[in-house]
Amino acid sequence: MLALRAVGKSFLGVRVLDGVDLDVAPGEVHAVVGENGAGKSTLMKIISGGYAPDEGSVVFAGETRTFRGPREARRAGIGIIHQEFTLLPDRTVAENVYLGHEPVRRGLVDRREMLARTSALLASMGAGPMPVDAPVGRLGIAQRQVVEIAKALALDARLLIMDEPTAALADHEVELLYALVRRLRDQGIGLLYVSHRLAEVFDLSERITVLKDGRRVTTVRTAQTTTDELVRHMVGRDLSGYYPGRAAPADVGPVLLTVRGGGNRKLHDVDLRLRAGEVVGVGGLQGSGRSALARALFGVAPFTTGQVDLDGKPVRVVSPRAAMRAGIAYVSEDRKGEGIVARQSVLDNALLAGRAIGGSWSGRSARTARMRDLLGAVDVRSAGVDQEIRFLSGGNQQKVVLARWLALGPRVMLFDEPTRGIDVGATSAIHDVVRRLARDGAAVLMISSDLPELLGMSDRIVVMREGRIAGELPAGASEADVVALAVGAVT
Repeated sequence: MLALRAVGKSFLGVRVLDGVDLDVAPGEVHAVVGENGAGKSTLMKIISGGYAPDEGSVVFAGETRTFRGPREARRAGIGIIHQEFTLLPDRTVAENVYLGHEPVRRGLVDRREMLARTSALLASMGAGPMPVDAPVGRLGIAQRQVVEIAKALALDARLLIMDEPTAALADHEVELLYALVRRLRDQGIGLLYVSHRLAEVFDLSERITVLKDGRRVTTVRTAQTTTDELVRHMVGRDLSGYYPGRAAPADVGPVLLTVRGGGNRKLHDVDLRLRAGEVVGVGGLQGSGRSALARALFGVAPFTTGQVDLDGKPVRVVSPRAAMRAGIAYVSEDRKGEGIVARQSVLDNALLAGRAIGGSWSGRSARTARMRDLLGAVDVRSAGVDQEIRFLSGGNQQKVVLARWLALGPRVMLFDEPTRGIDVGATSAIHDVVRRLARDGAAVLMISSDLPELLGMSDRIVVMREGRIAGELPAGASEADVVALAVGAVT
């Protein structure tokens, strides 16, 4: 169905893709993996008409094509589902699905026909009941993902590119997407599946192509490779290097932060202790109160009942600024919405926290010199500190956010999904920073939906359910132990 031959692309003299070969058969799920900056996004944009290749050829359905834009690629039968939704929230499901090619009768949009076609299309996808005349803004994340896919299929897409399709989905929603991907495959649609989540790649794909530094490293049959082999191809080291060693009991210090009976609209009777030198993991299902806990500790949605002590003394954390002044830092799960200012520079983003609390960071030259050192220490890769942060990969954006907080020397560090949507190389670097903070005496709280990460990084784990701490597990607990607490299978 699709064949790329020796595709190359450069921007301002920088080689982004170099001689890449790739092919997809009808009814095949072909995964593409690699670190951020490996060239995956550029390659997908070439296939879907966003860029024209500088060298090589794109053969689709037996014909060599040079698409003059995404619209031409869509008309040819190539659809792309971006990680960030492109839906209009105030338009209905049907209006989004047929946006730009609405059925027309007597010169007017035939709304009845549009609703009927949308319902039939969703039924053919096995998507379940959905209000096709309701605004998209009222739908859940998983349903919006279905609408994005329906948009592409409404144009008779024969090849579908899915870029990190589960990044915003809860675990139970991922299973729904799995079923949809398999149904599309069985209908003969070719799928290019781009994901950092290697478990998904092994669950869904028939073949895997690894990109590194703009080149194709290998293409392998999924059944004939392992996670360790893929990681070696991507980053040049074994999976065993993922998680730094846990803290020894002797390295764990006194209690820094205590919560007694903490509560607000989403949390109830929370009792929690965080010790210096310790990484405390937080597990639980989506909506269990994990993020609400971090946001309460940072003053975004403060505790309204109970007491918070820092160094044994009561402290009122009623705002993020109050939290920062108390030595509490927070990395939000919503990096783009809450972590960065997209059109500001790398340096300005890194300096945001220091500016917010003033103090010794008021001198621009001192702040800038210190921050340049920190950005280098966490290995931020950019064209320079004056580059707009929106042009960096997700992993490098996250490193900038980390440098921002490291500059303040936090005593309590709160991480909410710190490695979501980030490649394995950047993930390992962030794990090292987390453990380094603990070794330097900070108390670290880390929320993660990735159970291997939660188990691999935590010195102990608290599990949340329905806004309460359901239980605590020691280092070395199993995934089954976490899930049992999360779903209430144990008390």
